[in-house]
Amino acid sequence: MRRRIAAAALFLGVVTFVGTGISWAAKSHMVEATEHTQAAVEHGKAGHADVVATHATAALQHAEAAQKEKADPHKEAAIKGLKEAVEHGKAGHADVAGKAAAGALEHLKAVK
Repeated sequence: MRRRIAAAALFLGVVTFVGTGISWAAKSHMVEATEHTQAAVEHGKAGHADVVATHATAALQHAEAAQKEKADPHKEAAIKGLKEAVEHGKAGHADVAGKAAAGALEHLKAVK
């Protein structure tokens, strides 16, 4: 009898722990892509080309992962803009990189 009670308590504990694990899950790829793209836009305005490239690279990775999960034309357009932002950021063109990131951000926001 004790074993059954212990097993039931253990089972309920695991169900409670795992069942609420959804709220502890990592951010979605779309959220991460959007946050990094916003940061890239802000740093583009501030003239930090290298930081734009860093954030755009992170955003690009998340946008590509989100595109693999569920394809969307806005995600594809955002990926194109992020690639442009990375390229210009690495070349030291903060203003152009920031504008490319801003275009990508608009597409990310349009994803449903």
